[in-house]
Amino acid sequence: MTDHTPLYPTNSMTAFARVQGSHEIGDFVWELRSVNHRYVEVQFKLPEKFKSIEPVLRERIRQAVARGKVECHLHFKPSEAEQSFVINQAKVDALLLAAQSLKDQDNSLEPLSSHQILQWPGVLQVSEMNIELITEALLLSFNQALGQLTEARHSEGQRMAATIITRLDQIDELVADIKQTLPGILAEHQQRLEEKLASLAIEVDQERVAQEVIMLAQKVDIAEEIDRLTAHTDEVRATLAKTEPCGRRLDFLMQELNREANTLGSKSIATQSTQGAVNLKVLIEQMREQVQNIE
Repeated sequence: MTDHTPLYPTNSMTAFARVQGSHEIGDFVWELRSVNHRYVEVQFKLPEKFKSIEPVLRERIRQAVARGKVECHLHFKPSEAEQSFVINQAKVDALLLAAQSLKDQDNSLEPLSSHQILQWPGVLQVSEMNIELITEALLLSFNQALGQLTEARHSEGQRMAATIITRLDQIDELVADIKQTLPGILAEHQQRLEEKLASLAIEVDQERVAQEVIMLAQKVDIAEEIDRLTAHTDEVRATLAKTEPCGRRLDFLMQELNREANTLGSKSIATQSTQGAVNLKVLIEQMREQVQNIE
């Protein structure tokens, strides 16, 4: 079997990446997951305060990924300092002024307690987070996660390409075996036909027997199917070697290979060739399963 040493620039559409980061504002984790899809689809799960960076993230993913559904999730936990509360003094002053005005009208009213003041809407606020301070760190970590994702997609793509190449070698060997055994199958069929006619103890026109054998040979001739199978396996190898995304092209080639295997099966007149066609279909299906996840 041929030893295929070169790496193929093939990418899988399935991968996962996770990168943690820390900043004085808080800790965060990026999780990127991609699965197979006909086109590029990107979904984000970001805290509301970080929605502004989504267009930048989307563009970076689209530059790195040609096909697949990518889910991007950002987990963020603010530091204790960022979770401190701030009193809206203007609200407090306005509330105390209103309370004093009421007391001036009715001296029996109780003064407001600090608890009541803090419960008033808008008095107690969470300190405003400076998103710009952490944006650079977030984008840097996102680039690391995206790099991990693309590397994982490429590594998995290499494994898939190696599996496909192995199956292609097996198909070539199988096709060669089928081609080699066909003349023997025809000769055996002719011999059985002559023996059957002889057992009937009737006079047989040998020229007519020869014509029948020729017609059978033409009917079961698989030269074109063999040539097309070989051409398709060569095309699969060439497609895997291309730098651009090749998943759709490979899927089409799997359909063509399967069509030729079906034709071989329909022309079979012996168990050996029938089994060969079945084995071909099994190998093609194994390749097709890999191709479904190739970018």
